[in-house]
Amino acid sequence: MKYPPKHHQANNINHIIEVIKAYPLATIISVNKNTPIITHLPLMFEESGKLVGHIDSSNPQAALLEKNNPITVIFSGPNSYISPSIFKTSHLPTWNYIKVHLKGTVISIDNKELLKESLINLTSFLEAPDNKYVLSTNNPKMEMYLDYIKLFEITVLDWEGKFKLSQDKPKDDFGCAKEALISSNKKDIGEFLKKLQ
Repeated sequence: MKYPPKHHQANNINHIIEVIKAYPLATIISVNKNTPIITHLPLMFEESGKLVGHIDSSNPQAALLEKNNPITVIFSGPNSYISPSIFKTSHLPTWNYIKVHLKGTVISIDNKELLKESLINLTSFLEAPDNKYVLSTNNPKMEMYLDYIKLFEITVLDWEGKFKLSQDKPKDDFGCAKEALISSNKKDIGEFLKKLQ
């Protein structure tokens, strides 16, 4: 069997972009001397098709986010264990998920005005639709940190959507898996967070 299975691959760019917008916290991966360097950052999708982000300049990965260096980016959508007990026909346990894998190149943008504009735009995007907080252009705290934040832009060269949603199951079972994924991602995480305190 060919891997990954064709029915788990999402080729519709618009669907991939929807995942990026709905789940903007990305895992960004660079390689330095055969060692992967990994950071988790929110990235904003621009209408130009590029991704824009900001990183603490003291982060070791910051030095790799420039000069058209190669980069891999992963966005993670909803995921859940799927029990065979939910299906109308016989199946084995599985795990369903939505992931986006992107490969591209990255450049740094050394411009404080563009950095400020980008920070304001990202805040506005993340605050939508209520926009209870607005980051103003003359925010003194933002001004204090501009020297410690690096702005970068990713050009995406390869788009891959991995939507494993039990598409290979009969129609009724596919619907059951969809409902299980929705239900699982609505669970209260309060008890889990208490364990981490």
